[in-house]
Parts: sequence; structure tokens; C-alpha cells
Amino acid sequence: MSFRIKGLDPKPFQHLYGKSDQELAALHISRHKVDAYPAFPDRVSLAPIEIGETALLLNYEHLPVDSPYRARHAIYVHEGADTPYGAEDTLPAILTTNPIALRGIDSDGCIQDAELAQGDAVRTSIERMFHDRSIAYIHTHFAARGCFAARVDRT
Repeated sequence: MSFRIKGLDPKPFQHLYGKSDQELAALHISRHKVDAYPAFPDRVSLAPIEIGETALLLNYEHLPVDSPYRARHAIYVHEGADTPYGAEDTLPAILTTNPIALRGIDSDGCIQDAELAQGDAVRTSIERMFHDRSIAYIHTHFAARGCFAARVDRT
């Protein structure tokens, strides 16, 4: 079963790059100097942000659907990110090195399947979920904190 993973489009975040800490705080966003690797996963590139770079921590609506599962949560975006990750049948390392919660979502925006996986089991979980035709797409989340990681679509 083929799938595609894309990082978030950077355009909705680019107006935030370079704003003062006070301007960001007024928007409920905080800037963090990256001091550990790989502790700050960028949702645009789907790669850890390098030590010394800056990350914006902001609330993001990752499931903007009209269902009880509508959801938003905190995510990191690398300040200055401009190129989203995009690949078919390839998992970025941030989705295999950490425990991942996978949520199979139907066309009505409702979760129909869910499981935890890590390493090679993430791919197996994606393929298993997509064998169910009621699953329209899959959301991945970092299991420990529950933060949205990426969306997975059939190809």
C-alpha cells in the first residue's frame, strides 16, 4: 500500500519569522533556542531542528473537521523553515525514532482505528490501516506528549 507524507506548508507560519518575543507572546507563541538534539521536531521539514537554531512553539489546528475529533495542539516550527518534507513510501526519521500514535481517520473526520508503534512497526501500521477503505488518511502524533507530527495519505 503506497502512501505519501508531507510536512506542513510553511506559508501560514512565515509571517511569524523575525517577530519580537513580545509580538509572539501576544499571539500565544513562544520562541525557543534549540539546546538539545533531537528534542525539537520541525513540522515543516519533519526533521529535528539543529542546536543553536530557533523554534517557534505554537498552537496548531491539525484536524479542522466538523466532528467531535476536531483538534489542535502545540507544535514546533523551525523559524525560517521554507521547504516542506515530501516523500512517497518513505518515513522521515522523526516518525521512527520515537513512539508514535497513529490515528486512522475517515472522511467524516472521525477516528476509526488507532495504535501505537515505533521503528519499522510504523510502516506496518500505516499499511494495515490503509487496507481498511474507510480510513481516508492517518494522523501521526508523538505518543509521549500527544503533539501532532504529520499527516499520511494514500497515493
